Amino acid sequence: MSKKMTAARAKIDATKSYTLAEAVALAKSTSTTKFDGSIEIHVRLGIDVKKSDQQIRSTVSLPHGSGKTKIIAAFVGPNDEKEAKEAGADFVYTEADIKDIKTSGKIAFEVAVATPEMMPKLAIAAQVLGPKGLMPNPKNGTVDKDVKKMIAELKGGKVAFKNDETGNIHVGVGKVSFDEAKLIENATAFIEVLQKLKPQAMKGTYIKSVHVCSTMGPSIKATI
Repeated sequence: MSKKMTAARAKIDATKSYTLAEAVALAKSTSTTKFDGSIEIHVRLGIDVKKSDQQIRSTVSLPHGSGKTKIIAAFVGPNDEKEAKEAGADFVYTEADIKDIKTSGKIAFEVAVATPEMMPKLAIAAQVLGPKGLMPNPKNGTVDKDVKKMIAELKGGKVAFKNDETGNIHVGVGKVSFDEAKLIENATAFIEVLQKLKPQAMKGTYIKSVHVCSTMGPSIKATI
């Protein structure tokens, strides 16, 4: 363990649960990277990941954005190409491009949106996009007739999240350089959305634990 990490961990009482505000402040002060890292929230859920009705998947519009600029691809028909470009899509793909993605497997974007008419055509590339979490989905707001709206929301700080195979959720709520108040508002917005997603069928404790940290920084247990 590096001297920086040892010093950072010394600031944290591992036996204590901090308030969300305290945890965010500590995460900022214990960041050890030379670059502007992210402030992350990691939540352990009590869901049964084997049951389809207990899967958690949604989006949250962070009030102050995530601090990350996503590379966006828009899969649209000819009538929407101009609007997608004007809205700020980094790549605008048509049916012919979908076939190229399926064949080459090459992807140069981080998030994809699509109009409903393109979804059946995107099916042939599902084996390439699906495993990378890049398949557009109505549940996370990336399939809609309003291309301009989808792109604007993503550029403005809309973040998609879902539980992993162990029932945990990991979300970046801003950069270390953000003011504490902005990070707290972003974190609170995410927690509020997550709490509303508790599956009706599940029993027991929904949110089992919450931890906050910076990129490569020590973990801080938080209460919500």
